[in-house]
Amino acid sequence: MKQRVFDSHIHIIDPAYPLVTINGYLPQTFTVEDYLRQVSELGVTAGAVVSGSFQGYDQGYLAGALERLGPSFVGVTQIPVSVSDAELQYLNSKRVRGIRFNLKRGGSEGVEHLKSFALRVYEVVGWHVELHVESRALAELQETLIALPAVSIDHLGLSRAGLPLLLKLAEKGVRIKASGFGRVDFDVSEALKQIFA
Repeated sequence: MKQRVFDSHIHIIDPAYPLVTINGYLPQTFTVEDYLRQVSELGVTAGAVVSGSFQGYDQGYLAGALERLGPSFVGVTQIPVSVSDAELQYLNSKRVRGIRFNLKRGGSEGVEHLKSFALRVYEVVGWHVELHVESRALAELQETLIALPAVSIDHLGLSRAGLPLLLKLAEKGVRIKASGFGRVDFDVSEALKQIFA
């Protein structure tokens, strides 16, 4: 049987949609076609397309990418706290399944809205909240995160210094996304073993 892979963190950067420079950063183009070409030999059959800070609150690129990738792909988006319930339901119909707070680079809603917004979207559409954050910065959010119904932290929390706190959160049910291996400052295989344990 051919290996099947779920790609847990995909960024699609399509210049046909608006892009925003955040802190001097604007990524190179990486379209759905580029992605499919790059993973063609890897057995990827499903995945999660994640909105980056450079996409602001644009939903057009995400809906378009999910449509082209097919029904086994889902989205994690950035949306403002002012989003209506009807808009949440619409995005849910397009297979969006989470909201992202980019606490590291910005470009998303602020952390002051984390608890209320996470609870609202979970109640309305059952989505999780995903944080792009260095784990060493999570100490003041620890109690909030543990109390939320569905949370993930991407790129293994990025930081060796925050790994002990990340492991405490994992013990309490916070999901840790195995992604961004080139972005972390620690041994990935050892960290994965500790998280699994």
